[in-house]
Amino acid sequence: MKKLILLALFSCAISFAQESQLAEGPFKQLIIRGVTLINGNGAPPIGPVDVVVEDDKITEVSVVGYPNVAINPKRRPQLKPGGRELDATGMYLLPGFVDMHGHIGGNAQGADWDYVFSLWLAHGVTTVREPSGRGLEYTLDLKRRAEKNEIIAPRIFAYTGFGQGGDEITTPDEAREWVRQNAKNGADGIKFFGADPAIMDAALRENKRLGLGSACHHAQMSVARWNILHSARAGLTSMEHWYGLPEALFEDRTVQDYPLDYNYQNEQHRFEEAGKLWEQAAQPYSDHWNAVMNELIDLDFTLDPTFNIYEANRDLQRARRAEWHEEYTLPSLWRFYQPSMISHGSYWHDWGTEQEITWKRNFKLWMTFVNEYKNRGGRVTTGSDSGFIFQLYGFAYIRELELLREAGFHPLEVIRSATLNGAEALGIADKVGSVEVGKQADFVIVEENPLRNFKVLYGTGAVRLTEDNEVVRAGGVKYTISNGVIYDAKGLLAKVRGMVQEAKEKEGFEIKQPGVN
Repeated sequence: MKKLILLALFSCAISFAQESQLAEGPFKQLIIRGVTLINGNGAPPIGPVDVVVEDDKITEVSVVGYPNVAINPKRRPQLKPGGRELDATGMYLLPGFVDMHGHIGGNAQGADWDYVFSLWLAHGVTTVREPSGRGLEYTLDLKRRAEKNEIIAPRIFAYTGFGQGGDEITTPDEAREWVRQNAKNGADGIKFFGADPAIMDAALRENKRLGLGSACHHAQMSVARWNILHSARAGLTSMEHWYGLPEALFEDRTVQDYPLDYNYQNEQHRFEEAGKLWEQAAQPYSDHWNAVMNELIDLDFTLDPTFNIYEANRDLQRARRAEWHEEYTLPSLWRFYQPSMISHGSYWHDWGTEQEITWKRNFKLWMTFVNEYKNRGGRVTTGSDSGFIFQLYGFAYIRELELLREAGFHPLEVIRSATLNGAEALGIADKVGSVEVGKQADFVIVEENPLRNFKVLYGTGAVRLTEDNEVVRAGGVKYTISNGVIYDAKGLLAKVRGMVQEAKEKEGFEIKQPGVN
């Protein structure tokens, strides 16, 4: 008998009847029939394939025929009594996506976990690394409930912001003690922002000794004495964004060329000047550029670029008018995005053509490094950092795939970045990340070929013209399967639309552009 998640284990604003239509399983046996498999390991697509899952483990991946040829039923795996068949004939199956930088909403944004998780799963995201958001206890509670299938949620890796929840760390011994306590508290890793070099060194080495993961946004307040190379040598396993990398590539300076009236607390200063950093670094393929790259690769270091979160810097109007905002962005989140001296990432005090052109040049150099890093065997993952700068959960993740493609990745390399590379970086490649016998049932199923057009993965689909001259929307994820549970991706999107509409009606809200009557 099918088990439906969200039984009477916790209360929820949405009724059991509604939720039970969005998720079913796990099953003793599940057979997904007739898909074209994109495996996540760089292999080309193959199909038709039947994928057999028993007790949330892949037990068989069988090629059952040839394209455009009728399948002989005798060649197909047999359904056991009580098993569940999912007819996915003509569809595409990929491993579940890994978001290496996913905040579970935020108080300032007014976005709670149910809203965020529904958007992630609706876009195929089955694993998320949460980089120190609302506190470790909050995240661990959601992680435990997700593991038990008590809530609609992806798999969660909980990272704690270095120093979070304790007194100020002022010595290496205090740093080591905090790291040990963080491990005892159940964290999967640490998110660093920078600190005194001796403290960073002590914390990173202790964290490495304990076998926990680590990420770092090398904040400019600390990066002049401790950049990405120092962190990687001390044991950092991955970096967020790109701060600290251009500084490691400096040849004729030790700090970036700050204007003399610069104030880091003014975020337009901070992000406008950050857009000039790559032009101050060593030139691509120069001796120093190559030496830094090769050392990071030798250290098995992971880049998580999060290109999408900075895209508004090079095209503010595009990010601000993304078509999904009207139906999927909460009023509170829309207000958070607007120009402000206070809200993080809302630095549009006076953002114009010159800033955007500078950031376009910055992106070109940044993408050159990331693409070459991949070409030389370095690990590049996919992260979104949604909830800031007009980037919406789920939708922003798909945009990140498009930007990796722009950087020069083959579509199959993009998928590997989003799946197997993320699983490797989190140390779970033996469980998820590719579709192989023995791994868990973490899948994305879509009716269109995403390699031809990543836009078919957006919840809004891709615009297409039929032979009858009719404009239609093609795509959108059909099913997301996580922990053996089948989620109706489009049903989850409908749920979010309902949440947003309810919030708008309650407030009498409609999206308006700032300064426009």
